[in-house]
Amino acid sequence: MEEKMSKGLKRMLLLLNCAMLGLGNVGGPLLMRLYFLKGGKGVWISSCLETAGWPFMMLPLVVSYLYRRRKEGPGTKLVLIKTPVLLASIVLGVLTGVDDFLYAYGVARLPISTSALIISTQLAFTATFAFILVKPKFTPFTINSVFLLTLAAVVLALHTSSDRPANESKLQYFLGFFMTLAASALYGFVLPAIELTYKKAKQTITYSLVMESQMVMSFSATVFCCIGMLFHGDFKAIPREASEYTLGQSTYYVVLVLNAILWQLFFMGAVGVIFSASSLLSGILIATLLPVTESLAVVLYHEKFQVEKAISLVLSLWGSLNYFYGEFHENSKVKKQKQDTETDVA
Repeated sequence: MEEKMSKGLKRMLLLLNCAMLGLGNVGGPLLMRLYFLKGGKGVWISSCLETAGWPFMMLPLVVSYLYRRRKEGPGTKLVLIKTPVLLASIVLGVLTGVDDFLYAYGVARLPISTSALIISTQLAFTATFAFILVKPKFTPFTINSVFLLTLAAVVLALHTSSDRPANESKLQYFLGFFMTLAASALYGFVLPAIELTYKKAKQTITYSLVMESQMVMSFSATVFCCIGMLFHGDFKAIPREASEYTLGQSTYYVVLVLNAILWQLFFMGAVGVIFSASSLLSGILIATLLPVTESLAVVLYHEKFQVEKAISLVLSLWGSLNYFYGEFHENSKVKKQKQDTETDVA
């Protein structure tokens, strides 16, 4: 059961979450790659940072509680989340932790411009799992968009090793490629699973509850990654990495903190878009912003930009524009039908 709110407020909330998703989706991978390029080696450290920013969510939750208490009185509940949603959030959080590790491993091995294009396949996985779990309405434009974005990743895969870093073996490179692809598939499942959790929840889904659920997910993912860090000895490696970091010790810690903040914005934005619209739109936005990440990686990190990347980029942009044109077309058709109905009634 969803929270009832005005169309204007829901539109503002959607725009806010799109902005958070965009900032995190572009900035997170670039900072993660910077960590590895300048001397960082901890895959578990990077995977942990993707959700370690969960304490930052305490501030909006406190503000939300104070606002609810002002409206509802002293008896206002501090925590809204109930057991079914809590358990689902924990499971989805652990899956997110696995996804974090797979993605961090890929970023450690691949140029950002390559990993960004591989992640564009996530839309196809999101659409497939959304069709199975939540059954959204698919238009010809949606299907064509998914096809084009998937084709973009296939084109890239046909000539992958041309941008393999000089210090990596073919095995390491291809392992990074397939780990990134696995991360794409897994998060393509997580997004519709979150939407399904909201649909099946036996309580009113408010934005405050969405934030609580995301905090539980991020905390669970962080615990999973911390266990990996513990077994791998990464906690002890952090001071050593900081002292040897190319950009300096203080910059090392700044990079870690900014990583955590940007990734938390990404995850909060992703679930916020699901709450305000759908998991499919969340996947579409992620795919749409990938060319921005890729272009910035080429400019900032001087990564190679071969012909297959250019073709893949064009297909990705074409697929994204196709989707948004389809949405505009469908909305215009619905609006016209509504106007025709009102005219007939009058």
